[in-house]
This record gives sequence, C-alpha cells and structure tokens, in this order.
Amino acid sequence: MEHKSVFVILIILISTMGTFIVINMVPNAPGFIAYLGFTREGSGTLLSWFLAMVVTVLYCYGAASISDVKQYMFKLDFLKFVAVVGAVCAGIVEELVFRKWVMDYLAGEDFSIAIQIVVSGLLFGAAHLIWGVRNIKAGINAAISTSLLGLALGVVYWVGDRSLAPCIAAHFVISALIEPGLLISAQQDKLGYWAEKSDDQIKVD
Repeated sequence: MEHKSVFVILIILISTMGTFIVINMVPNAPGFIAYLGFTREGSGTLLSWFLAMVVTVLYCYGAASISDVKQYMFKLDFLKFVAVVGAVCAGIVEELVFRKWVMDYLAGEDFSIAIQIVVSGLLFGAAHLIWGVRNIKAGINAAISTSLLGLALGVVYWVGDRSLAPCIAAHFVISALIEPGLLISAQQDKLGYWAEKSDDQIKVD
C-alpha cells in the first residue's frame, strides 16, 4: 500500500479517539450528542456558524499551498476514506478537550474570555508539536498554524454560546479536506518553518 506509514498513523488516531467516543456514547448516546451541542436548542448561534465557515475556508485555502494537500484535497480513495473517519474522531475529541473542557474550566475559575481563548489556542497548538518528532520544522509549522486555528475556534465557541457543534463541524471539514495530504507531506519531510520546502531544500536536507 502506498503511504503505509500515513495509514498506520490514521488507524492509531481512529483507534484511540474512536475508543474514547464509543465509551462515552454507549451509556447515553443522546446525552453525549447533546453535550457536544448537536441539539435544536444548543447548536450555537448563526454568527458562530458563519464564523466557523469563514475559518474553514481560510484555513483550507492556506493549507492548499502545500502541494500534497492540494493534490489529495478532493481525491477519493481508500486512504482518503480513512482520513475522513479520522477527521470525525479528531473533530469530536479535540474540540471537546481544547474548547469545552479547557475553556469551561477556565470560565469556572473566573478567567476572562480572552484568557480562555488564548490558553485554549496555545494548548491546541502545543499538542500538535508532536509533528516535530521527525522534523522540528514541521512541528513548529504545525504548532503555529494550529494555535491560530485554536484561537479562531475559541472565538467560535464563545460566540456560539459555548456550543461545540460549529467548532466540531469546522474541525471535521478542515481535517477531512487537508488530510491525508498534510500527513503525507510531513512524512516525506516537505514542510518548512512557514511553508512547504522547495525541491532544492528537500535535496539539501
């Protein structure tokens, strides 16, 4: 199979995050779904959905500057299918942790909304430093871009009356579109600090 290592990474992600989702879904599926904000009354505001759409378009537009992301954005194959399943899992779990749990905890400790958004975004970015295990440049690139995404989704969560629904939807669409291209690019060591490496840089490295 082409890009076997990317497939393995996605399967690990699906297995771990999927297990978490199943554990929470089995006892009370309607309650868990409502907790995520997917109800008629708790699905957020019109503004939050509009902002989520804007964030999604801008982030995907920026990511499309990476050749593998652009190539695989709308490519339909088995690896893309696995990436979409992974996007469902990541969208739910990461938004639950970095938006709801982090921001609601800080709100409970009487921190301002600005602090909630900043901390949520920075922690989200820090978690993606794992990309730097193979390539520190890719790790820094991922941390910066996902910190900015986390800040934006923190705003979406806030203006959406703390509903995760628009955040999860945006996260899912972004991940479903940019993967597996982004993972492939990272695996092939094509990512620099701010953008994709040139062919000359890849040869030198």
